Amino acid sequence: MSSLQNPIALIGRLLLAYLFIPAGIGKLTGFAGTVGYITSKGLPMPEVAAGLAIVVELGVGLMLLVGFQTRWAALVLALFTLAASIFFHNYWAVPVDQAMVQRLLFNKNVAVVGGLLAFAAFGAGAFSLDAKRGR
Repeated sequence: MSSLQNPIALIGRLLLAYLFIPAGIGKLTGFAGTVGYITSKGLPMPEVAAGLAIVVELGVGLMLLVGFQTRWAALVLALFTLAASIFFHNYWAVPVDQAMVQRLLFNKNVAVVGGLLAFAAFGAGAFSLDAKRGR
């Protein structure tokens, strides 16, 4: 299994980054809609929150993708994902007809947080900028 550790870590980073980078691009290109959605949830400073979401999803997502400061990037993404889940997939506070989908999205995000925490704990693997910088 140890011979597969680095390729699997790379694939894991690619798949997790695939969740964040396109979402960040979507928020960037649809900034007004993102601000409107954040506003609809009653959160303060929706423009700032949208900008922060773009930086985290796009910028930190790219850091995870290439394996740069991976432990910190994964930790930031994990905290961001957990917070976003609480505010945007709060299945406990939506009408019953919406609760199942929101619970599914919440639980999926909690699982993503688990994967990110594994990268925070163990790092990016050999196929990363972190590994190249360490040499």
